[in-house]
Amino acid sequence: MADSASPRVGGGGAAGAKAGPGSGAPLAAIAASLQRERRRTGLSLAEVARRAGIAKSTLSQLESGAGNPSVETLWALSVTLDVPFAQLVDPPRPQVRLVRAGEGMAFAAERADYVATLLASCPPNARRDLFLLSAQPGSSRDSDPHMPGVVEHVVLCAGRALVGVVEDPIELHPGDYVVYPGDVAHVFRALVPDTSAVLVQEHR
Repeated sequence: MADSASPRVGGGGAAGAKAGPGSGAPLAAIAASLQRERRRTGLSLAEVARRAGIAKSTLSQLESGAGNPSVETLWALSVTLDVPFAQLVDPPRPQVRLVRAGEGMAFAAERADYVATLLASCPPNARRDLFLLSAQPGSSRDSDPHMPGVVEHVVLCAGRALVGVVEDPIELHPGDYVVYPGDVAHVFRALVPDTSAVLVQEHR
């Protein structure tokens, strides 16, 4: 079991320092990472705890964003889940990327008036769901965060819309493309009648 006297996650204090509010311990990020990586492995809470040599209640607390994890506990979990320690405590975050109409890598056909523009390639081990969106001005579509790792891609087909993370949505025009993290609060707000878009929801 994890040694209760071992160093804890937090600022650069002495060994035995506790993690807590204001200490810099990324407890929410750790909780999301643990849940995501455990689902990826298909292991139960009890099995991960057993393999890591920690109490099941400790792992349950960590996955709920509570607890006070030691460095040793987190290292044991990273080994058990086969994920780099740094990625467990500070996972990479999807970045917003915008491709305006007319931009992007385009490929033209030889015998047809046809151009295919690559907007985003699918990363390994990802799943994507495709949606056609139709929206009218008025109330915006405000979405709560989806499960960790979800990324949304939007191509505006007609109209105008504000799309993206709630804090900083981007105005899109027909042909524009944007990608943003779907595991944070996000919005789709039509600015003119009969706005439509294609939404690709990517699960990593």
